Amino acid sequence: MKLTVFGATGGVGLEVVRQALEAGHEVTAVVRDPARLPVPAHERLRVAVLPDLTDEEALVPVLTGQSAVISALGSPSNKQARLNPVTGPALRAIVSAMDRAGVGRLAAVSAAPVGPDVPEDGVLARKVFLPLLRRALRDLYADLTVMETVIRTSGTRWTVVRPPRLLNRPRTGRYRRVVGANVPGARTIPRADVADALLASLTDPATFDRAVGVAS
Repeated sequence: MKLTVFGATGGVGLEVVRQALEAGHEVTAVVRDPARLPVPAHERLRVAVLPDLTDEEALVPVLTGQSAVISALGSPSNKQARLNPVTGPALRAIVSAMDRAGVGRLAAVSAAPVGPDVPEDGVLARKVFLPLLRRALRDLYADLTVMETVIRTSGTRWTVVRPPRLLNRPRTGRYRRVVGANVPGARTIPRADVADALLASLTDPATFDRAVGVAS
C-alpha cells in the first residue's frame, strides 16, 4: 500500500514508519522537523514537512494517490492539550483533505480511557482509578474525544485503536485485541505493538468503522 503517516516522529508513529517499510509499503512520513525522524533514507520513504496540520490545502498533495492514512498524533502532555489541542483540529483537516484526495481508509490511535469502562475490571478500577486518571488528563482525553467524533462522522472507512499506558519495548505481536470495547485488565502495551495493530487494521474488515481496544 501507499501510506501517509501523521505523527511520524512520535513513539508510535516512528514504529509505524519502520514496520510499514519492513512490510514493503510505500510511506509518506509527515513531520514538522525532519531531523527528528531517525529513519535511514529508503527508496520507499518520502518525508513531507508540514508545519501546520490544520492547513487543508497543504494536506491534499501529501494524500493524493495514497491507499490509506495512519494517524499517530497526540499531545505530549495534558497542559499542551489544554493550551494547543492537536488531534481534534488536525484530524478535522485531515479527513476533509482525504475526501478531496480520494483516500478512503484511516486508522488512528486514541487511548483506552476515552472508551467505555470494562465491567470485568471491578469497582476499584471503574470507580476510583479511571475517574482519577480521566480527571488528571481531562484536556488530553477531551482532545482525543473530539478527534474520535470527527473521525466517526467523516465519510472515510475508519478504525480507532485505544491502548492503555504505552511502553518503549520491542514488538511482541502477542497483544490482546477486543473490537468494539476495551481490553479487560488493560494496563500497558509496547508502542511497537500499537503500531502493529494500526497497520493490521487497515486490511481487517472486522475493524472497519469500529474502535479497537489493545493491551498486552
